Amino acid sequence: MARSFKNTGLLLALMIGVNVAWAQPERIDTAVFRQIRKAEINSSQIPAMAHELTDVCGSRLTNSPGFLRAGRWAAKTMKGWGLVNVRLEPWGNYGRGWTSEQFSIATIKPYHQAIIGYAVPWTANTHGELRGRVLVMPGEKLYDRSWIAGHAGEFKHKIILLDNGRPSIGNDFQPFASRLSDSDLAKLPDTYLVTRKMVLDLIDTIKLQDAACRRLKDLGALAILTGNGRDGTVDVEANSGFRPGTSQALPQAVISAVDQLKIERLIKSGHPVELALTIRGKFYDGDLKGYNVVAEIPGTDPSLKTQLVMLGGHLDSWPAATGATDNAAGCAVMMEAVRLLKALDLHPKRTIRIVLWSAEEEGLLGSYAYVKNHFGNAETGDIKPAQADVSAYFNLDYGSGRIRGVWGQGNTAVKPIFEQWLKPFADLGANTVTLSNAGSTDHISFDWAGIPAFEFIQDPLDYESRTHHTNMDTYDYLQMDDLKQSAIIVASFVYQAATRPDLLPRKPLEKTKFAFDGL
Repeated sequence: MARSFKNTGLLLALMIGVNVAWAQPERIDTAVFRQIRKAEINSSQIPAMAHELTDVCGSRLTNSPGFLRAGRWAAKTMKGWGLVNVRLEPWGNYGRGWTSEQFSIATIKPYHQAIIGYAVPWTANTHGELRGRVLVMPGEKLYDRSWIAGHAGEFKHKIILLDNGRPSIGNDFQPFASRLSDSDLAKLPDTYLVTRKMVLDLIDTIKLQDAACRRLKDLGALAILTGNGRDGTVDVEANSGFRPGTSQALPQAVISAVDQLKIERLIKSGHPVELALTIRGKFYDGDLKGYNVVAEIPGTDPSLKTQLVMLGGHLDSWPAATGATDNAAGCAVMMEAVRLLKALDLHPKRTIRIVLWSAEEEGLLGSYAYVKNHFGNAETGDIKPAQADVSAYFNLDYGSGRIRGVWGQGNTAVKPIFEQWLKPFADLGANTVTLSNAGSTDHISFDWAGIPAFEFIQDPLDYESRTHHTNMDTYDYLQMDDLKQSAIIVASFVYQAATRPDLLPRKPLEKTKFAFDGL
């Protein structure tokens, strides 16, 4: 028994030693965390930056004047803070910018009334006002060549309204905005994931839509309308049109669901509806390259300064509003994080690099090309040496809600590290690290290339229910106190990653089968 006890004790001692070595506590500089928090509370520049990015620069469709205004302003601002290597860096060919210079839509029969609506990005122009009666067409018949042929005589001089089923108009008694409860945080699923099949299916759908629109134009149709949204919001985006040489066969616009339903009721009850529609958009094709905004705080440790800690968010937006929650919010927070670190003169060991991405909305094009250019392509297995020197990339792109934790992206080794980093922010509501995956935004480009990349968990607020890609995505829906909380946490995470002795642990690199060059 004595011998057995001694052997067991030795085994336990070894096991304890292994566990201690495996789960060494992080040396967290809570004094610096307190400095960051105090500086942000007392002198935040987030409201001013958000105003500049939204109200002043306007909507920021990639390669449009608004995007270039925002990119140049961000570069000038960060250079003024003392960041270095500041530039608008080309990443490859993107395509055309576009802005809506004139748009109007109204019923003129049975009476005149304005309609809530917007031109689809990169749409064909109407070349003045066009007028036509509305023909309601089942949306699923758009791709049915035999159905269209059977109704060929009905399309001439008609404005086609696609009926894709009854939209929600807000009578489901669901709140517009919410925060995550503790039970929500405990069971976060994978979210926003996009599969290769989804991308390929979308590409096929775009081709079918283009062919269907050409057929309708050949049959004399004047324009195509769709309706969507809830309670007057309108989701306005497009899946194609920016590539040189592509064009939409017919003018296209999106109207509110409430206007769509009224038009359909009138026609069904025997009252023909006639509309007046004007679309004048301008294409920008003088420079087809895409650009990301890049700036750095250089590292100070001679042996670590070539290593990187990166952070960013996408600068581009859709044109119906000013892209406040998607994603001026994320850009303002990330800019504020590097401003705080620079203003506090904290001298990180590793270089901190911020990048504000272009063309995220068209398929992560700016970040994906940047990663291929600098760090390699996991699809081909061509990984560049610099890939090994990136400790982490942190992203913010899920609206205006405060940070509640981090999506761990299946990185089991990083989970206990981030849990320790979050402890000083428990009073701010941030205490969750999930191994679940967040997708559909720019950290995925880094994750595909084997670089530790993370999206912060945020309270949803009204991001999905009201502002995401809609005409309501304006400055007034930003929650400034939430964004200030986010800046405190992001700056602290970036500083901690830039000063810890080792790079953050990473997952095994898998050869991805998902890489793509956009739609």
